[in-house]
Amino acid sequence: MPFENLDISAGRRIAIDEDAFVRKVVEERRGGFCYELNGAFAALLRAMGFRVTLLSARVPRTDGSHGPEFDHLAIRVDLDDPSLADVGFGDGFLDPLLLKAGIQQKQDRAAFRVTATGLERQQPDRSWKTEYLFSLIPRQLQDFAAMCHFHQTSPESHFTQKDVCTLATPRGRITISDRKLIITENGSREEQILTSEEERRRVLQERFGISYSSAP
Repeated sequence: MPFENLDISAGRRIAIDEDAFVRKVVEERRGGFCYELNGAFAALLRAMGFRVTLLSARVPRTDGSHGPEFDHLAIRVDLDDPSLADVGFGDGFLDPLLLKAGIQQKQDRAAFRVTATGLERQQPDRSWKTEYLFSLIPRQLQDFAAMCHFHQTSPESHFTQKDVCTLATPRGRITISDRKLIITENGSREEQILTSEEERRRVLQERFGISYSSAP
C-alpha cells in the first residue's frame, strides 16, 4: 500500500478510527499517512495474535527542531525480541528493526540503528541522521487525534502543502510529488512532469492501484 496524503488536499476528513483505516486500506485499496497505515497494520497484527504497542515519535523539522509528541505513529511488536515496525513513514525501513540500541541494521538499500532516544539512518557519506525520536511509552490510538487533525488542516503541516504518493518497489521506489513523477531504480533516479490532471490520475491508477473512483 502506498504512503499518500491525497484525501487531505481533497478536503476529506481523516478521523482517528481503526475501522475506517482498515476499510480504506483493505476495501478501497488506498494508502494513507502514518496514523492510517500504522493504525491499520497494528489492527492486522493484533488479529494475527501479535502483541502490539503504539509509540509516539517526533520527526525532525527543516530548522533542526523536532515536532511535538504524536507527530508520528510507530509500532512496537513483541516477536522473539521486541522490534520496531513502521509502514507509514514514506521512504523508511521496510523490515522490522530490533529494538536494541547501537547496533547497525542493514537492509537492501540502507542501514539503520536504534539509539536511546530514536532512530537513525546512515547517509551516503557514512554519517548518521535522525529519522525520528521516540520513546517506548505505550500510547492509545486516540492520543494521536489532535496531531492527526493538525496535519490535515494546518498550513504549517507539510501534508497540507503538497500532494505525495509513494510506494516501495522491488528495485527502488516510485513517487508522485504534486505533478512530478519520480522513479528510483537501483540507485538511478528519473523525474518526469505530469502535464495534466488526467495524466496524474492515469499514473495513480496504473502505478499505485488508486482508481479514478477512489482518488480525489
